[in-house]
Amino acid sequence: MEKKNWWRDSWLCVVINFGEKMSRIGKMPISIPEGVSVDIKDALVNVKGPKGELSYETLAGINIVQENSEIIISRKSNDAKNRAYHGLSRSLIANMIEGVSNGFSKTLKIIGTGYRAQLSGSKLILNLGFSHQVEIEPIEGITFDVPDQTTIIVIGINKQAVGQQAAVIRDKRPPEPYGGKGVRYENEYVRRKAGKAKATTGE
Repeated sequence: MEKKNWWRDSWLCVVINFGEKMSRIGKMPISIPEGVSVDIKDALVNVKGPKGELSYETLAGINIVQENSEIIISRKSNDAKNRAYHGLSRSLIANMIEGVSNGFSKTLKIIGTGYRAQLSGSKLILNLGFSHQVEIEPIEGITFDVPDQTTIIVIGINKQAVGQQAAVIRDKRPPEPYGGKGVRYENEYVRRKAGKAKATTGE
């Protein structure tokens, strides 16, 4: 019984701490930069800027208003769920404004002899050591740039979509732990393992 209570109390502390952190984030106003317009109608927030347009339907229990050049987000109640939603809503809308203003990008690197990337129209073509080429169609709103054969840049205004698309590419050949060959995020640390021969020598 004591063990069950310990786990219950620990989980409750995690939920409360997360809710408080997100609540603090949610209280920060969001500045609307020049060239960006925000339209709030009922539960729908529409953000338009030089890079494009994004929409977001607010979560239940969250109020969003525009005051001059700032967006203010508040919650209707103080329970843990609404505190978490408070911060989440703030983060999502801030990302929308950043996306339509400047966009997002994520860079991946290809490691391996003969491994390379190229574009065919909007499609990404990968040679990753398989008997066939890997073809990837971009998610809606995403474009690819291949400045050289071992570098892929995923570009878009939706931060979540950029991350999702980059993950799809990486999953086609994740970096292996021995030689490190595969597709990795730029500056990603890949934990390497010793090869069998090296491990045997060390015994």
